[in-house]
Amino acid sequence: MSGVGGMLGEAFYNEFNIDNLLKCTDLNPSEEWLQKLDFRDADSYSQQVNLFKPDWLFHIGAHTDLEYCETNPVDTYNTNTESVKTAVELSNQLSIPLLYISTAGIFSGKNDSYDERDTPNPIGHYAKSKYLGEQFIIQNSSDYLICRAGWMMGGGLTKDKKFISKIIKQIISGKKKLNIVSDKDGTPTYTIDFAKNVRLLIDNNKRGLYNMVCSGMTSRLEVASELISILGLTNDIEINPVKSTFFSETYFAERPANERLTSRRLNDEGMNIMRDWKSALRDYMTNRYLPLNQIGYK
Repeated sequence: MSGVGGMLGEAFYNEFNIDNLLKCTDLNPSEEWLQKLDFRDADSYSQQVNLFKPDWLFHIGAHTDLEYCETNPVDTYNTNTESVKTAVELSNQLSIPLLYISTAGIFSGKNDSYDERDTPNPIGHYAKSKYLGEQFIIQNSSDYLICRAGWMMGGGLTKDKKFISKIIKQIISGKKKLNIVSDKDGTPTYTIDFAKNVRLLIDNNKRGLYNMVCSGMTSRLEVASELISILGLTNDIEINPVKSTFFSETYFAERPANERLTSRRLNDEGMNIMRDWKSALRDYMTNRYLPLNQIGYK
C-alpha cells in the first residue's frame, strides 16, 4: 500500500491488516506501521514493491489540496499521474492487480449526478491529474480496480483535514456562527465503509471502474446542518449560508458546482454496502471522532 498515511490510508490499514501481511508506505510516516517511500521516485518504488512481492498493489496517495495543485502543477502531475504509470508498470510486471483511488471531482459539475457511464470533463489541475491517472490505468493495466470517492469523511481529529473537521475545529475554537457554502452539491464517502466495500469487491474478484459513495445526495449546507444536529448544538451554533465566492481568497481553485455520484455498478451487482450519508456521519461522530466532549457533544 503506497501513500497510506492519511485518513483513507488508515481505514485501509485497519480493514486489511486483520488477516493480511501488509507493507504500508508514506512520504512522511507518522505511524509505527508505516515505512518511508516517495512513490514519485520510480526506482525506490520498484525496489520496495519487488522486494515485498505483494499479491495486490494499492496506489492510494495523491495531492488532494486543490489550491496546492493549482499553484504547484509540476509536482501535482508527478504525484498524481506520473507515479500511476510506475504503479501500472510494476503491477503488470508482477502480474498482480492494481487498486487506484479516484474522485468525483473529475466531472464538470453540469449534470444532476454522475455514474460510471458518464464521461469526465475535469476542471483544474487536481481533477485533470487524477483523470489522467484513471485513463492511463484503463488503457495500459492488465488487471485493475478503480474506485471513485466523493466528499471524504473519516480519520478523526488527527487525520481529517476535510470539510467535517474544518467545521468541528471552528466549533472547538469557540465560533458560534459558521459560514457554509450553499452552492456546492455532492455525495459523502465514509472512509470506513469505503475500505470495507473495496474489500468486498476484492473478495469477489471484481475488476474495473466503480463509483463508491454513500447513498443520499446532499449539499455542503445540508451536511453542516446535520452535523450540528448530531452534536446537539442546533440552539448554540448559527449557520450562515454563503456563496462560494465568499471564500474566493482562501479557496481560489475552481470546483464543480455538483459532485454527486451514484454507485450504479455496486447497486447493479449487489455489492453496495455503503451506508446513507446521515448514518455514516452519525457513526463517525459518535464512534470515531474524538474527543467530542471538547465541543459539547450530547
